[in-house]
Amino acid sequence: MSDVIISPSILSCDFANLESEVLSVMGAGAKWIHIDVMDGHFVPNITVGIPVVKSLRKVTNSILDVHLMIENPEKYIESFIQAGADMITFHIEASKDKTLKCIKMIKDMDKMAGISIKPKTPIDDIYQFIELVDMVLVMTVEPGFSGQIFMPKAAQKISKIKNYCPNLKYIQVDGGINDKTAKICKQMGANCLVAGNYIFKSNNRKTAIESLIRV
Repeated sequence: MSDVIISPSILSCDFANLESEVLSVMGAGAKWIHIDVMDGHFVPNITVGIPVVKSLRKVTNSILDVHLMIENPEKYIESFIQAGADMITFHIEASKDKTLKCIKMIKDMDKMAGISIKPKTPIDDIYQFIELVDMVLVMTVEPGFSGQIFMPKAAQKISKIKNYCPNLKYIQVDGGINDKTAKICKQMGANCLVAGNYIFKSNNRKTAIESLIRV
């Protein structure tokens, strides 16, 4: 499936050399760059924020795929877009009654909107919003840390989303993605894969990315 998009997560890169790390994976065949934003509240870890997005915007024209794992995402969407985000994905568990507001904010600024769901969250929670967004991100690990083991049960949501909304532009999967789990996800209908350790810790990043596309 040559139309599968690979979005390497910079959570696994060498932050002391962020620019060269990003250029490395883009040169190796990645189409997007996945930026995990964590606030220490919605998830137990703290990562990067608006300044990193702004810095990356200066060094690449690639799609900056920003995954907000934060509480009250509506407070920060505009700032992340102004910093250079092309895709903003927020969590249904965080947006709650402001989900429509979040989607509208992103769309009003002419950017792509994504909605994400944790492994244990019922898929019914997002059905009413699927046709309003460009992407659904299915988490196949609990959000918050890199290097976790893929959860097959969570991946079953992919085919349900595909069947419910066959015209959805992107179904993205994040969590424990490698050449074996990528095959499972793609067979279910995923067309965008987030991978961190599998790409950034590989001895040959081009080979690693090609293996995700090829399986």
